[in-house]
Amino acid sequence: MRLSHGALDGVPRRHRASPFARLAAAVGLCAMLSALGACATPAPGGSAIAADASTAIRALPAGAGFDYQLGGPYDPAPRVEIVARDRSAPPASHAYSICYINAFQTQPGERETWPDGTLLVDDDGPVIDPDWPDEVLLDTSGAAQRDAIAAVVTPWIRDCADRGYDAVEFDNLDSFSRSGGALTLADNLALAATLVDAAHAAGLSAGQKNAAEYAAELHREAGFDFAVAEECAAFRECGAYRDVYARRVLDIEYTDALPRPFAEMCADPEAPSAMILRDRDLRTPGSPDYVFEACSRV
Repeated sequence: MRLSHGALDGVPRRHRASPFARLAAAVGLCAMLSALGACATPAPGGSAIAADASTAIRALPAGAGFDYQLGGPYDPAPRVEIVARDRSAPPASHAYSICYINAFQTQPGERETWPDGTLLVDDDGPVIDPDWPDEVLLDTSGAAQRDAIAAVVTPWIRDCADRGYDAVEFDNLDSFSRSGGALTLADNLALAATLVDAAHAAGLSAGQKNAAEYAAELHREAGFDFAVAEECAAFRECGAYRDVYARRVLDIEYTDALPRPFAEMCADPEAPSAMILRDRDLRTPGSPDYVFEACSRV
């Protein structure tokens, strides 16, 4: 099966939030998790049950209409109940809000803010994502490196919670597939489990981003509660997510890579009930390139 990081006719499948330079505070992971409170355990169907009533987690509304706004925030359309935005943006008012975090690679312009030892390097220097040349893979190969990465990302998670987000999504879970063998699925699973625990401790649901082939393992071993998929209908991968997360699957299809009319894709019984069509750059409504369309059954 094709990796979720693949491309359709040369078009990169994953989307990046707009570049914002941020300096992350390197806080000890254990101290941070203690401050956040008890972690949560995943429940069947993608919800989560908090071990502490003070960190109760609101599950993703199953099958609800949504919008993907990583290119910039705007008022969602009527019937949209779920909105995903970059962590630099405020959550959407009156909507279930998902905070996007690039947790396994650097964001554009942020390479220099990462502590020593967190970036993956080889004999030629930092290991770059071939589809995103301004992003460096993070080194998840050892416990010390994973702890250092988590010490950066955990405050981002807490900040999302403090600003009123309901959930987080962690991008580039499949970075190991671009590492030339330096990283493994087990390495990324270990970091993912730590980050999901931090999200649950902060009272947030945690979303798997792409990586359809590994959905069962990511849910079972890392504890993800729902999935955010890009082009799972175009690549006929939606069933892999639905088998694990049932109706808690959000899918974004893109106008520049539709293998058939969007209406046909919506009618496909394998398609998630929450599926939308967006322009590749996720423009805001003021742009002439802006596209947003939802399957009519949502």
